[in-house]
Amino acid sequence: MRMVDLIEKKREGEILSKEEIGFIIGNYVQGVIPEYQMSAWAMAVYFRGMSLDETADLTLAMAQSGDQLDLSALGGRFVDKHSTGGVGDKTTLLLGPMVAACGVPVAKMSGRGLGHTGGTIDKLSAVPGFRVELNQEEFLAQVKKIGLSVIAQTGNLVPADKKLYALRDVTATVSSVPLIASSVMSKKIAAGAQGIVLDVKYGSGAFMKTLEEARVLAKTMVGIGKELGRQTIAVLSNMNQPLGRAVGNSLEILEVADALQGKGPIDLMEVSLELGAWMLVAGQVVSDVEKGKEKLRASLTSGAAWNKFLSFLSEQGGDAQAVAGRHLKIAPWNLPILAHDSGFVQEFDAHKIGILAMTLGAGRATKESSIDLGTGVVLAKKAGEWVEAGEPILQLYGSSKETLAEGLMLANRLVSVGNEAPELPPLIEEVIQ
Repeated sequence: MRMVDLIEKKREGEILSKEEIGFIIGNYVQGVIPEYQMSAWAMAVYFRGMSLDETADLTLAMAQSGDQLDLSALGGRFVDKHSTGGVGDKTTLLLGPMVAACGVPVAKMSGRGLGHTGGTIDKLSAVPGFRVELNQEEFLAQVKKIGLSVIAQTGNLVPADKKLYALRDVTATVSSVPLIASSVMSKKIAAGAQGIVLDVKYGSGAFMKTLEEARVLAKTMVGIGKELGRQTIAVLSNMNQPLGRAVGNSLEILEVADALQGKGPIDLMEVSLELGAWMLVAGQVVSDVEKGKEKLRASLTSGAAWNKFLSFLSEQGGDAQAVAGRHLKIAPWNLPILAHDSGFVQEFDAHKIGILAMTLGAGRATKESSIDLGTGVVLAKKAGEWVEAGEPILQLYGSSKETLAEGLMLANRLVSVGNEAPELPPLIEEVIQ
């Protein structure tokens, strides 16, 4: 078997066998197949696509390229959740304690962010003392003890994906549905999930800009899950404006704390309850979504989810009382952006808000960039809400006057009000399973 023949085969639109895909991934990870040949193959996939069987075979080959987590010894049915990315998306931090409090254990590996804002691990790093890295024994022991642990991905989890993604990033082949789908699903399979709930976002702040693009990706990932024997559910949600009001790592942790105590923004709670309910369905503790939502709401009103969150933080070395007392590090400089006129806020483009947050220090422009955990943006008003002239619409948090001045130039272009309330699309568009 020669790589050049397999490149040609895919270039001509032919179907690769499971053995051929295994040959490609195995030899690429071992360094036998050079980058230039893998680049050619990725471009062939980009233009010719892959069948569902091919994509499932690619997913499994990548999942098997490194460590795989076996959760069977813990008992119970484990359900993982993945978001395709957005601005202000802190749902994992809400869902973990809520779902665990309802009897479905959550053992999750998450990543850091590259781009607008920090990832889940960056947000957790804003909690003083919190350990984002546990060894496998510590990780499993914590899940067994309290039903919840969220850690940084291990270095050898799906090495094929790390290597291939870095290559795709510099060869203009990132936006290939089979390559995106296999990248996401390989990590979920390797992490031991029996059920997988996907939050597939579309809109200005999402990777997939249109509903149709998101639908194609969702159907592909659900198809992969079925092929590999994993119950997979995809929820298509709107990301044209940020989710919740806080964008920035410490700021988002505080918003999660509010939400778990019943004071969460309406949009954040709607998406979280939808995703969490499907996690409970996949975890086989409820028979339908509405019963799942009832159970999740009960975990909030009883305080069980909040207490689970505090236990989770403490078990991983975090200062839970700093979170409970709202004593996280917040940037020392802040600046309100005021409305010049009274009216309805017209829109808050999620992508532009994300760029603003990154400019203030809340995200990474490159892999080498560092995050200033206390910086970010709070949306005092959201699209569709009424604002009086002179009232704050945005609040900027920066580590210096210079940073705030740069943020101010961007923020002023984002604020617009009008006499008519804008027509907003539904937050949850559809569910595919």
